[in-house]
Amino acid sequence: MKVGMTKGNDQPDTEPQSVRIHNYYTMEKFYSAQQKGVLINRYRQRMMWVTEDFVVSFQKALEDEVGDAAGEILYRCGYEWGKQDIIGFESRFKEEFGFPIEQAVLGMALETWWWPLQVAGWGAWKFDLAFRKEGLIFIDLFDSAIAKTVGNIGKFACHYYAGFFAAVFGHLSRRELGGIEIQCYSMGENFCKFMVAGTKRVNAAQFWVREGASAKEIIARL
Repeated sequence: MKVGMTKGNDQPDTEPQSVRIHNYYTMEKFYSAQQKGVLINRYRQRMMWVTEDFVVSFQKALEDEVGDAAGEILYRCGYEWGKQDIIGFESRFKEEFGFPIEQAVLGMALETWWWPLQVAGWGAWKFDLAFRKEGLIFIDLFDSAIAKTVGNIGKFACHYYAGFFAAVFGHLSRRELGGIEIQCYSMGENFCKFMVAGTKRVNAAQFWVREGASAKEIIARL
């Protein structure tokens, strides 16, 4: 498995409106090699491929260096990337569709935002907005680039995604939100599950996670 990561900020899209397509399903349509060692996507973002060995080595090196603080560092990295990614998407969305993201059907906008990430190897997702009015958002992630790579290590591995989802949904909600993984493939589950909510509920979920509660138990308590 390879994972595509963006490098730097969005560049102007030079393609005419008539040839633009949405929700790209294949790498061949989404990426192009401009020259040797230079890979860009359809949004003129510079990309790089990283291997499974890179992901495992990065995780291990960070844990060896800072211990338990590795999770928080990865969370912050994911948060900062998510914030920049959704800001760039908002601009592209308005340019491509002719109206701001606030006027779009949220589900459609979210799927359009996620497809480039799925093509890049970050996995498939399913979001649950049923409890959004109660301040809770749940995301199921299938084939996590991190958890699938590190394997069944008996602990939560996807802190990066937790920060990423917190930043994105927080930006769209125009409020500060936190994220936490409450179920992980690296703990023997079939898929990873995340919760995005306010600080008080995230802190409560963190306590229950440490106590060994399952995702179903945490959701029921909330």
